[in-house]
Amino acid sequence: MRSDHPAVTVIGLGSMGSALATTLLKRGHGTTVWNRSADKARPLADRGARLAATPEEAIAASPLIIACVLDYEVLHAVLDPVAGSLAGRVLVNLSSGSPEQADEAAAWARSHGADYLDGAIMTTPPGVGSPEMMFLYSGSGAAFEAHRPTLGALGDPLYLGADPGLASLYDAALLGLMWSTMTGWLHGTALVGAEKTPATSFTPVAIRWLTAVSGFLATYAPQVDAGHYPGDDATIDVQLATIDHLLHAAAARGIDNALPELLKSAMERAKAAGHGSDSYASVIEVLKNPAVRT
Repeated sequence: MRSDHPAVTVIGLGSMGSALATTLLKRGHGTTVWNRSADKARPLADRGARLAATPEEAIAASPLIIACVLDYEVLHAVLDPVAGSLAGRVLVNLSSGSPEQADEAAAWARSHGADYLDGAIMTTPPGVGSPEMMFLYSGSGAAFEAHRPTLGALGDPLYLGADPGLASLYDAALLGLMWSTMTGWLHGTALVGAEKTPATSFTPVAIRWLTAVSGFLATYAPQVDAGHYPGDDATIDVQLATIDHLLHAAAARGIDNALPELLKSAMERAKAAGHGSDSYASVIEVLKNPAVRT
């Protein structure tokens, strides 16, 4: 281990935890690993990882402890019995959970003398180690700065702020964006596919269109922050007229219309709330207030 590559412990060796430990080893970090099922640790030991016999031994081996287990219940089942050994160390929790669970875990870690970072991995295991892949962190700013180079070995580390729950909240928001986008693409692919257009022909056009759509997001973000939605590009009224063309085309080809019908409903609620002449960004007002109905 080189002095500029400090020791790290990885607790939890599922597909993601194993990818984290493998990447740290490749980048020259002395890496200690522990997993409830020891057989998952053996391939890493063969690559040079130190196999700890207990969680306490794993924690004692490094100043930085990265936990990547199934959920917070498992996290506490593993660490509660040895919480005293966390004193003076940094716990980076990359397990899935809610913002509220992250807040509770941060308070728990502080009560045992440890700094805490909550994190969200915005990639699948094969993407770990790529500088293009985002790893989101929130919690102790001092801990993040102290260990930024090590965290940077895993992907691009983005610090969101001192609130421990922010990484989890961003994770949920970004996953929602991903699922909405992919389902919209699949709906469009099914629509053109009804006319024998292959997905491989439609998708390059869709990707180019998404690049243009990202420009709308940049335009609308200041409107959302200001709560003012000038309809100088395309109003809700215009969008409502246009989405009917999509609904008609899909229905005529036997394509499920649940998604565009949901989108139309949100637009109709925005119009009913007085936003018909405002930009599409005004839909956020009814999303923030589900009581607004048509």
